[in-house]
Amino acid sequence: MRILCMGSLAFDYIYKVDHLVRSGETIAANDRTEFAGGKGLTQSISLARAGAEVYHAGKVGSDGIELRYKMNQFGVNTTLLLVDGIEPTGHSMVQVDPAGQSSIVTYGGANDAITRQDIDGILANFRAGDMILLQNEISNVCYAIEKAYSMGLQITLNPSPFSQELLESGVLQHVDYLILNEIEGHEITGSREPEEICECLIRDYPNSRIVLTLGAGGVRYRDSSQRFSHGIFEVPVIDATGAGDTFVGYFLTGITEQPDVARALTLASKAASLSVTRNGSADSIPSRREVDEADLKLLP
Repeated sequence: MRILCMGSLAFDYIYKVDHLVRSGETIAANDRTEFAGGKGLTQSISLARAGAEVYHAGKVGSDGIELRYKMNQFGVNTTLLLVDGIEPTGHSMVQVDPAGQSSIVTYGGANDAITRQDIDGILANFRAGDMILLQNEISNVCYAIEKAYSMGLQITLNPSPFSQELLESGVLQHVDYLILNEIEGHEITGSREPEEICECLIRDYPNSRIVLTLGAGGVRYRDSSQRFSHGIFEVPVIDATGAGDTFVGYFLTGITEQPDVARALTLASKAASLSVTRNGSADSIPSRREVDEADLKLLP
């Protein structure tokens, strides 16, 4: 199966800090590094590292061509990547504290310049049965979902960052796989309790498969007939940035290889756990061989 990841690309500026900055506070960073980022880019690389046939579609400025090379390095097909002549490439400022927790501010740039015409041209290269993976860091996401649905594509949405437009447009009813964290789950359902979030989502979107990631609480899966959960593995946490994106790529690869939810959850959880032992987002994603050979223990 071909997977199209239509999503953001950005430069991530990582600042190591003693603690995440508070309102009104100015602090000094202990270190600064630059990585290739954006949820779309990171999830595309995760898909490729996991072994999927992945095409990335998105938009960069004239300053972002090196992001194409970065994805090519990991086996992502970038023939559908667009270059905007006006907007610069998006970027993110990421704070990371000694415990590996992060706080992120993003600037969309060229990611916010993707037009409906761009989307029509991109989707013309795909057919019914292919999968499209979307996040919410580019413009015209709702239109892309509606168009993909009309073409018979399988639709996966990672609604990050959440927006009311996703709810009000009604496009969530078209989503085959809804992969979200507990914050996004609360914003959609109003609940903060994981089981209740899953119940509300499967009630409102009965044709969707719900994958709710819970950080240290692991992950829960629900569809109309099955429910699964998986814990996290015991690893030293260096940088949690990109762990969720790593999970998405590995889960989708696993579930498209064979329809075994438990296996896909284990594969994705191992990959995400390995990613937090390294710095960066895209650069922290482990290879499929590393994941398959990793001997990790679940935390009790």
